[in-house]
Amino acid sequence: MKAFTLTTYGAPFEEATLPTPVPGPGQVLVRMAAAGINHADERSRSGQFKLLYRPKLPVIAGSELSGDIVAIGEGVSGFSVGDSVVAYTGVVDQGAWAELALVEAAALARAPRRLSLTEAAALPVAGLTAWQALVAMGDLQPGQRVLIHGGSGGVGTIAIQLAKHLGATVITTVSARNAEFVRSLGADQVIDYAAEDFVTVLEQAPVDLVLDTQGGDITMRSLEVVRRGGLVVGIAGTPDPAMADQAGAPRLVKAVLAVVSARLRRRARRLGVTYRFLFIEPDGAALSSLAGLADEGTLRPVVGRVLPFDHTPEAVQAVLAGGARGKVLVSTDPAAVTADSAHPAAE
Repeated sequence: MKAFTLTTYGAPFEEATLPTPVPGPGQVLVRMAAAGINHADERSRSGQFKLLYRPKLPVIAGSELSGDIVAIGEGVSGFSVGDSVVAYTGVVDQGAWAELALVEAAALARAPRRLSLTEAAALPVAGLTAWQALVAMGDLQPGQRVLIHGGSGGVGTIAIQLAKHLGATVITTVSARNAEFVRSLGADQVIDYAAEDFVTVLEQAPVDLVLDTQGGDITMRSLEVVRRGGLVVGIAGTPDPAMADQAGAPRLVKAVLAVVSARLRRRARRLGVTYRFLFIEPDGAALSSLAGLADEGTLRPVVGRVLPFDHTPEAVQAVLAGGARGKVLVSTDPAAVTADSAHPAAE
């Protein structure tokens, strides 16, 4: 089978021909239909996770996929050969960029029937990020106000829809050209980040929760627009010591993260708000809930571009270049390949 592997930190992803894997206890073998490309894949390649999560190399890269089950290991229940599924495998196991992918059954969910398998591959990472930020960590309630940075991206498009479903007032930052697009997803207020300062705009109308997809100075400034007692959840900025606990990393790593995030956490305390860094984990149960919302028509994954599986390295560069509306995917189905334009998932 064809796969893209990570053999050495810092080296390019390598195309390889590998034997067909056999599922062990608790695993299934999935014939991959489509796989997501995420910034975390590049961070894995560069070695940013090696101290925290310590994945063993070489490894088949990629962590998000859709496809059909072709074999089942011992002890797996609730799934059968032929089932269409989606999964987020995590930064340790990875394995999604392969024609046949081994997946832990606990990470699986049945694919939404309302979506094609290619479209369904856009759901796991963006959906779980939005779910774990807004529901599990943020406990977002009806009537609360949430600011979502980067609302036209893969995570932002799902987060807007999920926050609206939860009954929140949704504010988002995007470029002017994407303003009407994010309004169509449910955004109540749109801030043009190129022409407006979000801190000034929200000075008299603070929010309860910020989902920060940008990092850097945006994270620090987001603390200023949250009411006292509110929360900023970052997914691209500065990790906090809790991330080391989540990963089971050594104490030294936790101490380093405490130092790196000290200025940000001190600023949050002075303002009476909380900063948390979110690094999502595989969660088949939450993914099943998200798939159910997709089947109800509540969530609509947005696919920006689909490239052939052979072009996975090119797809990684497209993600790193930024500016995509929605998710970038690769697919083993030639008919699923799209032009470089926004392609919302079908209703």
